[in-house]
Amino acid sequence: MSESASATRSGTVALLGWTNVGKSTLLNRLVGDKISAVAEVAQTTRQRIRGVLNDPRGQIVFVDTPGLHRPRYRMNRVMVETARQTVRGVDLVLLVVDALRGLGPGDRQAAELLRGATAGRLLVLNKIDRLRPKSRLLPLMHTAVEEWGFAEALPVSALSGEGCALLIDRVLAQLPPAPPLYPEDYLTDQTERSIVAERIREKLLAATRDELPHATAVLIAGWSERADGLLEIEATILVERESQKPIVIGRGGELLKQVGSAARKELERFLGRRICLRLWVKVRRDWRNDEGTLRELGFEGR
Repeated sequence: MSESASATRSGTVALLGWTNVGKSTLLNRLVGDKISAVAEVAQTTRQRIRGVLNDPRGQIVFVDTPGLHRPRYRMNRVMVETARQTVRGVDLVLLVVDALRGLGPGDRQAAELLRGATAGRLLVLNKIDRLRPKSRLLPLMHTAVEEWGFAEALPVSALSGEGCALLIDRVLAQLPPAPPLYPEDYLTDQTERSIVAERIREKLLAATRDELPHATAVLIAGWSERADGLLEIEATILVERESQKPIVIGRGGELLKQVGSAARKELERFLGRRICLRLWVKVRRDWRNDEGTLRELGFEGR
């Protein structure tokens, strides 16, 4: 092995944390592209998402996990178990917490989960762009290192990028000397269809906010390319009750049009092609507990 190859570091790094601490925004910031859906509601990320950062010093394979929470449905139990299983097979775990919210019982529970882990551990204090005064960080950092046993606590803002360069430095320093795990042009393990479905759900969450954030899912029902290069996509938005259907559709279909237009514009930029996007809304009762639907949606495990 050459000297340059032996000096290269690479490894897998899990992003773990209680729900709604900004893990997906941080993943997108670190890899330099939007591969994970982002919304200001809890439990936006539902599945494990890999994103790869190639650096002259090495390669970091970040793994975004569903936020830890108290599960009520089969889907949520799968989400939490996915997060727990992910930390068992990585080189390093970044426990992400909301610095604005402080260190709560959920963060402590996540830290306890990692006590027996063989992987290295760093604590990431996110959302510091909104924290005033910054001196509030000091007791949080002290608790993370002195009481919870983390090697280091790093303040960052996933939104502005503050502290993220230092975080990458610290992550690379923790990874073993090894060749890259993926080709240099590899970005994510997410398929185009799964990214499309998640972008649609993201726009729906932004439009409906607290009305039905957890009761919706998106299935890609059709995907075909016309002779003129136009990509035709048909997507079905699932809801659980008839009363939720008019919320998604909106008065005169306006909300559904708004969601479709916002998703289409973003997807055209992402895919680099013209898109015709058609959205349908379907009631599928108790889909979060339905094994068949969860399999359709690509959930790992049952």
